[in-house]
Amino acid sequence: MDVILLIKAAIMGIVEGLTEFLPISSTGHLILTGSLLGMTDAKSKVFDIAIQSGAILAVFIVYWARIREALTGLASSDKQRRFVLNVFIGFLPAAIVGLTVYKAIKAHLFNAPVVAGAFIVGALIILWVEKVAKPQPRIQTVDDMSALDAVKVGLVQCLGMIPGTSRSGATIIGGMLLGLSRKAATDYSFFLAIPTLLSAGGYSLWKERDALSMADFPMFAVGFVVSFLAAWACVRWLLRYVSSHTFVPFAWYRIAFGVIVLATWVTGTVVWAD
Repeated sequence: MDVILLIKAAIMGIVEGLTEFLPISSTGHLILTGSLLGMTDAKSKVFDIAIQSGAILAVFIVYWARIREALTGLASSDKQRRFVLNVFIGFLPAAIVGLTVYKAIKAHLFNAPVVAGAFIVGALIILWVEKVAKPQPRIQTVDDMSALDAVKVGLVQCLGMIPGTSRSGATIIGGMLLGLSRKAATDYSFFLAIPTLLSAGGYSLWKERDALSMADFPMFAVGFVVSFLAAWACVRWLLRYVSSHTFVPFAWYRIAFGVIVLATWVTGTVVWAD
């Protein structure tokens, strides 16, 4: 057993768990960290996607009461059927885009200028929303959303496929612009993550199944468990944070990280494209 590889897997798990649900793009952080750790081969890229499942398990745990209520009430409650349907509707745009054009996105947009630009542009949008637009919410909870609201947020989620944008950032900030309260937008972003990330992780593992073996299990297991623990702590913290804070600090962090991305690219420290 390669102890160093397991330590690297744990570090990647921490990065994934802490960045997946914050509006700061897990993709950019995983690329940077993976390159610095020497985890840049095809198997490592599958690993990056697979450990998202650990982060999703954290959402299941934190929101288990709401998820159980929805599943047990499907047969008897219009409210629960509407909730499940809205999550499914919001997931569909990303599923369609992922199956049709994501390969092109990876081929043409996974480079340092795009990643850095997405970080900085996303930061400016957050600052504009929080400091200038200050949208007034018309939807206080996820249960108040209509199917049209779900479609709109689902379309915004597709922007998260651009590396450096952040899926959670797109859905939370986009949801706020579309009339969701800060809490409702954050909750819906978490619920949307369940089908979106599970399908992406499952598809990646299936597609690359021939390149994997049982010898890879310890690495994947460590990454999964550590990602779960980090994401569980992060989700619980973020839910408390949004009750009384804005996302402005994340905007400034995004700007700083965008500059770091450009610096690593210019100096050749990190290879940001295949």
